[in-house]
Amino acid sequence: MGEANFLSGVAKVKGVADFNPEAAKKRFFEIYLDKYAKPNSGIGFPGALELITECKKSGLKVAVASSADRIKVDANLAAAGLSLSMFDAIVSADAFENLKPAPDIFIAASKILNVPPSECLVIEDALAGVQAAQAAQMRCIAVTTTLSEDTLKEAKPSLIRKNIGNISLEDILDGGSSYSKTSSVLKTNTEGGSFQDAYSTNDTVSSVGRLQGSRRQIIRYGSLGIALSCLYFTATNMKAMQYASPKAIWNLLFGSSSPPFGQSGDGTRSSRIQQFINYIADVESKGNTTQVPEFPSKLDWLNTAPLQLRRDLKGKVVLLDFWTYCCINCMHVLPDLEFLEKKYKDMPFTVVGVHSAKFDNEKDLEAIRNAVLRYGITHPVVNDGDMYMWRELGINSWPTFAIIGPTGKLLAQLAGEGRRKDLDDLVEAALLYYGKRKLLDSTPIPLNLEKDNDPRLLKSPLKFPGKLAVDIFNKRLFISDSNHNRIVVTDLDGNFLVQVGSTGEEGLRDGNFDTATFNRPQGLAYNATKNLLYVADTENHALRVIDFVNESVQTLAGNGTKGSDYKGGGKGTSQLLNSPWDVCFEPANQTVYIAMAGQHQIWVHSTLDGVTRAFSGDGYERNLNGSSSSTTSFAQPSGLSLSPDVKEAYIADSESSSIRALNLQTGGSRLLVGGDPVFSDNLFKFGDHDGVGSEVLLQHPLGVLCGKDGQIYVADSYNHKIKKLDPATKKVSTIAGTGKAGFKDGAALSAQLSEPAGLVEDDTGRLYIADTNNSLIRYLDLNKKDSQVVTLELKGVQPPAPKSRSPRRLRKRTSADTETVVVDGGSSNEANLNLTISVPEGYHFSKEARSKFSVDIDPENAAVVEPLDGNLGPDGTAILRIKRSSPSPITSRVSCKIYYCKEDEVCLYQSLVFEVPFKEASPENTPQEIKLPFLVKPKSSESSLQLPVAR
Repeated sequence: MGEANFLSGVAKVKGVADFNPEAAKKRFFEIYLDKYAKPNSGIGFPGALELITECKKSGLKVAVASSADRIKVDANLAAAGLSLSMFDAIVSADAFENLKPAPDIFIAASKILNVPPSECLVIEDALAGVQAAQAAQMRCIAVTTTLSEDTLKEAKPSLIRKNIGNISLEDILDGGSSYSKTSSVLKTNTEGGSFQDAYSTNDTVSSVGRLQGSRRQIIRYGSLGIALSCLYFTATNMKAMQYASPKAIWNLLFGSSSPPFGQSGDGTRSSRIQQFINYIADVESKGNTTQVPEFPSKLDWLNTAPLQLRRDLKGKVVLLDFWTYCCINCMHVLPDLEFLEKKYKDMPFTVVGVHSAKFDNEKDLEAIRNAVLRYGITHPVVNDGDMYMWRELGINSWPTFAIIGPTGKLLAQLAGEGRRKDLDDLVEAALLYYGKRKLLDSTPIPLNLEKDNDPRLLKSPLKFPGKLAVDIFNKRLFISDSNHNRIVVTDLDGNFLVQVGSTGEEGLRDGNFDTATFNRPQGLAYNATKNLLYVADTENHALRVIDFVNESVQTLAGNGTKGSDYKGGGKGTSQLLNSPWDVCFEPANQTVYIAMAGQHQIWVHSTLDGVTRAFSGDGYERNLNGSSSSTTSFAQPSGLSLSPDVKEAYIADSESSSIRALNLQTGGSRLLVGGDPVFSDNLFKFGDHDGVGSEVLLQHPLGVLCGKDGQIYVADSYNHKIKKLDPATKKVSTIAGTGKAGFKDGAALSAQLSEPAGLVEDDTGRLYIADTNNSLIRYLDLNKKDSQVVTLELKGVQPPAPKSRSPRRLRKRTSADTETVVVDGGSSNEANLNLTISVPEGYHFSKEARSKFSVDIDPENAAVVEPLDGNLGPDGTAILRIKRSSPSPITSRVSCKIYYCKEDEVCLYQSLVFEVPFKEASPENTPQEIKLPFLVKPKSSESSLQLPVAR
């Protein structure tokens, strides 16, 4: 009756005449059975089959008692692989004339089993279920698959276990009871579909004291408790409720206006387009087709002046993209929209992004402008912060597309990723249909792109930097300059050292530092032993590695194609990835953990065998903490950091606005702070509140760092703050930022940041911050109580330049750590340059990280040099032959990278340039021998540039 009553209520709100609740209920279950209750759908109760089998072998009776209708119970049991014949009784909601609270269902099961309630045992994971078992005077084993042990203890179950798989036969026979033998009722709630759902799961029970009072009192107070629980859920989830509307519920249950998207009769594209033309003709012939409401005049627009459907967009096929910029799925469809815009650029077709914010911060126009700039969006975008268009069209998820005809009629609604082909065919069909009827207007929409109105980004050294890493030994700071598609390396004072990906072009190309390309890279992790930097190349859907010894970039996993594999196990680039957002390196096992934001999982890459696989998370987007990888779910994890003992990884789970701890042994997780600890599917519990444990509210945190002091530092991105979390007490406090986006240095708590996303700490306690929307690097001193936020001055860092004729010259810009030695070249036409590099007594050249040299000539092509580059000999020597092409003065620069080691100590690195100017040549001069000697002098530990390399 529950579903029928619910549907009747929706029909009443919508004013549907002659509504048949039973027919609607039947249709509801058809949809549910077709789409959700299937094998491998995620419905499952791990450990239940083994426990039930053991109980049956011991002569115990087993029943299912559920508040769902029987058709749903049977379907979910089948999907979970549990045969109906295994159970001695199945009691469901439709067994009652009026739906009663759970105690009545439990009592009904005990009667069917012919077992007294006092000898029955209930396995439950919901607080209300444990309380209902007590009301039925049954023992209860509670499982912590959805609620914490502390929360369940409040209901006083007989026993508490982590999951069904942890329940033993001994627990059932003797758990918390004096009975030596018992018959049990196994209450597997199959209403929601899986034991990870908000209201259901499993555990074992022990006896409780008898409840005094009549059956009527039990029902009265049980009903009151359920009502209060519903009231509590609504009150604590008001943010989620604001996205609901009667129209959205109707669309969710019965579908929205859309054509059939299956293959056409002969399978060709032309016949499919004709099928869509026929569908559009049918829509136009109906008198009740939805007319899309006008955009409210008060709304703000980006990339264009305000538009009106009945004025500016009349005569055009319009695609409305309902999006919110935090949503990874919304980012995934941007290439599809760009494809359509380019394909139909000369036709009366327009894409309009309807930004319908999830988070409070995303309602801010400046924040949306930054997102438009960051993601290169060039179509009109409207800020529908009050969700007017969302509600009017009954939208219920991001992203959703609405296709509108030239007269303002709603033709179709499609939701989710992977709809390029459907959208393309529909748009073409609409253009053909309405073009034939002379209803189209090809007048272009005037655009005023935000990217043309923000000159600061043309000159800014960085452009939306995402993440950071640090090399403590060499005092280097690595910056993922995300929208410049490169990695910038400076020293810890901001002096430029080198860049990887020098042109700023988007691409996926391996090679040397100049030719390699990235696509909006994010996470960075440094391998100090091998002098490697791992890169989450997010929009290439790839894991890359930068080798600073060989000055090269290599792809370890992914090939530029977005994957949908939730298990992995492939080697190299054959293993597809899905928007990797952050990485951390675990040196003991030589593994790289990957925050796979695109499919809500944590993956792991082995650098030993090249295998990349899923490590934790079932791929469902939710905030579910379980004891194993298969009972854990994440919601767009975007930050990773290892704990001091390397037993856990701390996760910034951005869409659930929580910080979680991942067990690196089991793959299970636990909640530290933030998010909804009760309802795992509620991703709308966010805000800005410091405190302890579950009272803490965050807003889309993107960065997390375990500091050297054992504290966890959080980039609370949409609150524009840096916060400190004590993992022992779960206390959270703000250490920087005011909660308002902006730019201001000074006292930490009055300074302003704008969506900080990356954090790293050096060995002195300086915390570096990737202040993403300000396109800056900031820092503060963790050792000082009254710390100041300071902007790091980047000296020598320039925006990427277009590809040069001589890429080598661009790379050879002298960095701050390079020592320059000038040696006179004389006036000979030919010369031998004799390199002789020496190291002090007790040191030797690295045998595996070979010292190397390379030569540049200014002006170009003014001389021939053999060899142009190479390795120094084992004794640090090399001979270079130079022959001038003209008598004009030239300068030769010989760049050397020296790697040398002392036994049992970290290896060191010295950058060196010999500058050899040649005067105007004298024809009679014979070849000259020019000596280029240099004695390496190890610096003090405070200033040395130590490079961990293999000896």
